[in-house]
Amino acid sequence: MIKICDIDQTAKIKLSPEINDKSGIGVHYMDAFIKPMNVKLEDGTRISCKRKGLKIILGVGAKKGEGLMRRLDVSKDPVIMLNAALQEAAKAAEVELKITETEIFVAV
Repeated sequence: MIKICDIDQTAKIKLSPEINDKSGIGVHYMDAFIKPMNVKLEDGTRISCKRKGLKIILGVGAKKGEGLMRRLDVSKDPVIMLNAALQEAAKAAEVELKITETEIFVAV
């Protein structure tokens, strides 16, 4: 497993009721969470992660995968929803993604 990035601990602030997120799925949180995932690894492999609407697109080198934010099927909690979408995207890209409390790792 190769470390991609540290998780932005301030991203959870975006879930507070004071932040007016009309999406119902926490798009401000998602954008803050996935932003640090856009990196270039030491071996030159480019990691990219972006959100387009309800879709999460994960790219690891030449491999790409998509995951969908499923509020009804997974959970109403944006943290759980995002984790499920990232795992779905990683599976589609044929990579393994591990998310801990503080870091994100990938295995190609």
